[in-house]
Amino acid sequence: MIFQALFDCMNFTSWLLLGFVLVILADVIRNRRPHNFPPGPWAVPLLGNVFTGVDYKTMEELAQKYGPVFSLRRGSERVVFVTGYKMVKEALVSQLDNFVDRPIVPLFHVIFKGIGIALSNGYLWKKQRKFANTHLRYFGEGQKSLEKYIEVECHFLCEAFNEEQGRPFNPQYTITNAVGNIISSVVFGHRFEYSDPSFRKILELDNEAVVLAGSAQTQLYDAFPGIMKYLPGPHQTVHANYREIVAFLNREIEKHQEDWNPDDPRDFVDAYLSEMEKKKEDPHAGFNTETLLVCTLDLIEAGTESASTTLRWALAFVMNYPEIQEKVQAEIDRVIGQSRQPTLADRPNLPYTDAVIHETQRFGNIVPLGFPKMACKDCTLGGYFIPKGTAISTILSSVLFDKNEWETPDVFNPEHFLDSEGKFRRREAFLPFSAGKRVCIGEPLAKMELFLFFASLLQRFTFTPVPGEMPSLEGVMGFTYSPKEFRMLAVPR
Repeated sequence: MIFQALFDCMNFTSWLLLGFVLVILADVIRNRRPHNFPPGPWAVPLLGNVFTGVDYKTMEELAQKYGPVFSLRRGSERVVFVTGYKMVKEALVSQLDNFVDRPIVPLFHVIFKGIGIALSNGYLWKKQRKFANTHLRYFGEGQKSLEKYIEVECHFLCEAFNEEQGRPFNPQYTITNAVGNIISSVVFGHRFEYSDPSFRKILELDNEAVVLAGSAQTQLYDAFPGIMKYLPGPHQTVHANYREIVAFLNREIEKHQEDWNPDDPRDFVDAYLSEMEKKKEDPHAGFNTETLLVCTLDLIEAGTESASTTLRWALAFVMNYPEIQEKVQAEIDRVIGQSRQPTLADRPNLPYTDAVIHETQRFGNIVPLGFPKMACKDCTLGGYFIPKGTAISTILSSVLFDKNEWETPDVFNPEHFLDSEGKFRRREAFLPFSAGKRVCIGEPLAKMELFLFFASLLQRFTFTPVPGEMPSLEGVMGFTYSPKEFRMLAVPR
């Protein structure tokens, strides 16, 4: 009787309000924080913490309030954030088998589809990573080594800078093209001229996608992909850009398929085509044309973005700190002189130059938020319970600026990497490439590129800012942290 009376009294608005209350109540119950789960700020029903910033500075503030292991909710998904060298090392090294998987990241899953190298898991990931790692490390022995590829490209880059004749210019895409040519030579067997409009377009599309992928508006897609895929926004630009990049890479692969000779592999694509034939009886290893396409995207992007961004930061730093530039040049002049190009064999004899490169990686903070991983089993981290399937993000910037690990963390100081005798010293808290089983596959190649490009440029030129246009040391926060565009003068020495 009472329920009938209530039913009769309710109008459409009342029913709508009741429905909304029930939806909120269901969300609160369904998304209750698990017992002993890492703490975090209060989450708005249905939305979670979507109004909390996604930049590394916000993460630092949250760590100060909630501790080195805390959590946020994006839509209905909980993400654990790990900060500081001690806890990041615990997650990536001490418990490397617990956090080796990748979660599905909706923004990238549209393109990468959970295959390839970076975003795959399990047996397929192990086989793809092992193949790529072997190829990057050993392909070309007895022919052109990776060092020779880089030395040749250093010459082209220096010539391109020289052609500017000391006039103001923006070095961004010339550097990106140069770095991209190294991985392109490995993957496709050839480089692209700096004047090539098609490759320049690909570099511009990728740069735009990387910048947009880090924005808060774009990351709403990860929280609500079912709704956001129908709405306009920067996520649509990211997907459109990647589709153009994939089409470009696919054309390169098709050219290889047309003139492929299994007895004479020229590059990564040729070697992969041969592996596809060998692994026909093992479909779970994923050696097929679709995975090949995603692997080439993984390699080209990983082999271009971070190293080229680091080199741009290096130029910005030496212009802001000319006394550091002078010390690097004095060391190069003393050890190498001007009669020959720098080689990798020179690195042990150029400790200050090496220290400046490492400090650029530390202070430049290229990938501040790292890339998300996922607990592949129930485990404990920092005393908190992390259920299987929980995404975790190790904040690499918190390691590179950890006040317990670095003498002057907030200062650009190459002395961080020099001992009392001026010799280069390694630092355990230097983790720009992450660590553990998911460490960046391109780390060895990137280290070679950074040393040879930087030493070659400083040997040949003195870099100065355009009058009144000193490069800013405040960067642009995208998926990577990159310098704002700048112009400079490259004065031949």
